[in-house]
Amino acid sequence: SVGLVENVTCEATVATAGKKVIASPGTAIYQGSVLQTGAKSSMGVTLKDETVLSFGADTVFSIDEYLYVPAQNKLKFTSKITKGSLNYLSGVIAKLQPDAIKMTTPSGVIGVRGTQFLVKVEE
Repeated sequence: SVGLVENVTCEATVATAGKKVIASPGTAIYQGSVLQTGAKSSMGVTLKDETVLSFGADTVFSIDEYLYVPAQNKLKFTSKITKGSLNYLSGVIAKLQPDAIKMTTPSGVIGVRGTQFLVKVEE
């Protein structure tokens, strides 16, 4: 796994390799996972490098690539938010190799440079 669900309010799911589960604290997140929150829902996730992702209602987010092997300088995190809102707090990958992080939205790409930001994607 590349991370864990820390908290959920109302309804959220994690889909990996065609299998969708109801998210709850401790649900594992993997490369390729699609995280989705329902109306009036939220979910918090912590990745292995201590990146913190906080999702608002009606969000769809995918972890496309995640590589965290700092001893071998293998670091990468690419993701996509197709709708909803996300509060992002950088972890170790952004501190060691900021250009290894890329987040795609329907209208552009966010290059993370070791920071915290909020993104909202409307349909």
